[in-house]
Amino acid sequence: MIRSTSRTLVRDLRRHVGETVSVRGWATTLRRQSRMQFVVVRDHTGTAQITHRRRGAGDAVEAALESLTAESAVRITGTVVDNPVVKLGGLELVPHEVEVLNRAEAPLPIDDRTGIEQRLDRRFLDVRRRPEAGLLFAVQTTLEQGMREFAYAAGATEMHTPKLMGAASESGADVFALDYFDRSAYLAQSPQFFKQMAIAAGIDKVFEVGPVFRAEPSFTSRHATEFTGVDVELAWIDGVEDVMSFEERMLAHALAKVAEAHGDAVAERFGTDIAVPETPFPRMTMAEAQEVLRRGGWDPEGAKEDLDPEGERRLAAHVEEETGHEFVFVTHYPATIRPFYHMRSAERPDLTLGFDLLWKGLEITTGAQREHRHDVLLEQAAEKGLGTGPLRDYLDCFRYGCPPHGGFGMGLARVLMVLLGLDSIREAVFLFRGPHRLTP
Repeated sequence: MIRSTSRTLVRDLRRHVGETVSVRGWATTLRRQSRMQFVVVRDHTGTAQITHRRRGAGDAVEAALESLTAESAVRITGTVVDNPVVKLGGLELVPHEVEVLNRAEAPLPIDDRTGIEQRLDRRFLDVRRRPEAGLLFAVQTTLEQGMREFAYAAGATEMHTPKLMGAASESGADVFALDYFDRSAYLAQSPQFFKQMAIAAGIDKVFEVGPVFRAEPSFTSRHATEFTGVDVELAWIDGVEDVMSFEERMLAHALAKVAEAHGDAVAERFGTDIAVPETPFPRMTMAEAQEVLRRGGWDPEGAKEDLDPEGERRLAAHVEEETGHEFVFVTHYPATIRPFYHMRSAERPDLTLGFDLLWKGLEITTGAQREHRHDVLLEQAAEKGLGTGPLRDYLDCFRYGCPPHGGFGMGLARVLMVLLGLDSIREAVFLFRGPHRLTP
């Protein structure tokens, strides 16, 4: 008989029928009858049935299996047996040795009926017990890999910008302040200013995946106080269309990789089909979007400058009905609701060359062509009531030949929310941070 002393993953058991292997994982289901003991063991690749016939006094395997509690960490060595009656892959493992590596306390603090907030308190156990949660992070890994792959192929340089700032960025609102030796510092709302500095430094295309902090007292299903941002900045662009084209092609490439690697598993676990989008995505100006929405009864007073969540959902439904496309770029936002560094339209100075990208009614991206002219930036900052003192280092890089450029910031968790059909951003991250959650 062949004996393997190294770990064998559950997904590979079929290749070892008739052999002795060692499986390591967690005991999930315990069924201990008078003559037989059945235990289901789970690792990160699947579940397997352990089948043992009791031998009575002196049976070390029987004693070890009898002592198990749900979610105990175990190492089980035994023979892989082909048994078509067993539902778990038609295989069972007949144990020769059972080692309890860490016995779990009983009862468990969460179960299948536990609500999300209580599950988040024991997130390590929640993720371990639910295969779909583990799948989410595999999908996230492939999604990031696809985006990086596209960015690298396009000549982008991956950067790691500071998350501590000496001055509050942009308007100074919604930032976290902290003590920094003998002065105050702030957590970066985005890597925006640093990305632009890298462009001014002659780095042609900039790409970053990193933490973003927003001190927003929001309790919605799509907001978090800390999240992972995917940021891109492109130099020497001819216009904002170059930025949107880069993003849609990057997303299409990454989603194709996810569909190939995880499409079947996502359909099984989440009931969601991954559709690889065709490019180009539809485009619609904000004025066009508002006109369409108001014809349908949205904002009857005509007072809203921006789209609210209801407007985003309605617009996405309209675009999908008209074009069959799940994505839509909304462009030319009013300057009054956009940052000072967004370039204004030459024909309509009251509008910016900025955009949001909606996917199935959820905003996943904000982007724009940036204003690269120092004198214009000063004017636009003054319009917003921003003093140039806190912005001195940022503005300085535009005084010495900064090229035309533009970029976007994407919320990774929001992309995963839409991709997997999740109800809340809390489910789309490992450890959620919100106004009332700083633990675990």
